[in-house]
Amino acid sequence: MRARIVIVGGGTGGHIIPALAVARELAGRAEVLFVGTHRGLESRLVPEAGFPLDLVAAGPLNQVSLATRLRTATQLPMALVDCVRILRRFGAQAVLGVGGYASGPGMAAALLLGIPTLAFEPNAVPGLTNRLVGRFASAAAVNFAPATRWFRNAQVTGIPVRPEFFSIAAVDASQPPHLLIFGGSQGARILNTLLPPVAAELLRAFPTLTILHQAGARHAEQTRAAYATACAGMVGWRVEPFLSNMAECFERAQLVLARSGASTVAELAAAGRAALLVPFAAAADNHQQRNAEAMEQAGAARMLTEAQLAENPASLAAELRALLADRARLAAMGEAARTLAHPRAAAEIAQRLMGLIGG
Repeated sequence: MRARIVIVGGGTGGHIIPALAVARELAGRAEVLFVGTHRGLESRLVPEAGFPLDLVAAGPLNQVSLATRLRTATQLPMALVDCVRILRRFGAQAVLGVGGYASGPGMAAALLLGIPTLAFEPNAVPGLTNRLVGRFASAAAVNFAPATRWFRNAQVTGIPVRPEFFSIAAVDASQPPHLLIFGGSQGARILNTLLPPVAAELLRAFPTLTILHQAGARHAEQTRAAYATACAGMVGWRVEPFLSNMAECFERAQLVLARSGASTVAELAAAGRAALLVPFAAAADNHQQRNAEAMEQAGAARMLTEAQLAENPASLAAELRALLADRARLAAMGEAARTLAHPRAAAEIAQRLMGLIGG
């Protein structure tokens, strides 16, 4: 008889994509059920991946308005009752909490029922849900060593990343320089605003440079128009709303300018690419800055905060010019990033889950 495992949580790609990687790793050894909310990406991605999904009503509590917190607070008791019912009906033997709105009531329900729990934490500082349940969970899988202090029985497993990122070759210094600008799937307004004149400066300084900028679907046309104005008569730049072949884009780049969400830094590590990171200032618990600081301390990245950019906008161009001018430094940063990679993350997390139920 196969094990029965429930994965609770979701919301963003940073939550649900690693969860799906673990679910695929469990295929053949366990029946897997996801529990999420209708508002998260899991409502689309989980069914597309072929896994069953139950939905509960749950919302945010951290860094939201009082009205939103009150609405979420009124939902939580019923969400907890629904999760208890789902876990009992499914016959769950272990529960993996991946963070996000459904993770809180899902993990709480498992704890009430005495079901073994594994908390997954991709960031250097845990989110609200994992801070609340971390000490009570049976075990934890984390991406950054500093996060282990929030949990018991914690192990650094890394974040599951698509296999193609690990096959990316080291940077070829003989190739013309290429800068990838990646503000997440929806783009980053600060990068879309600041980069067009910076790109013009860089293209003048490095005539063979090429630039690929993912701006997000809502902002691509405006960003492209700003580039066309700032870089009039120049070639070598391209603005796209979305990049579906991200591993190929990473492989071509010698330097990546990006936010520092957990999935992004994990992909940078897997690909072995140097980065200049601009953390999203409004990220919950300032976790993006903590992620960027961990990468910088490892020698894998440089960091500029939004506050630093507001105080000195010219610092972005100066930092990019310094990095692009030093190929040896970029190579060393890429090698440092690769030391943070975890190619067996999904397998290790799956094995920890099976171990909780003696599988």
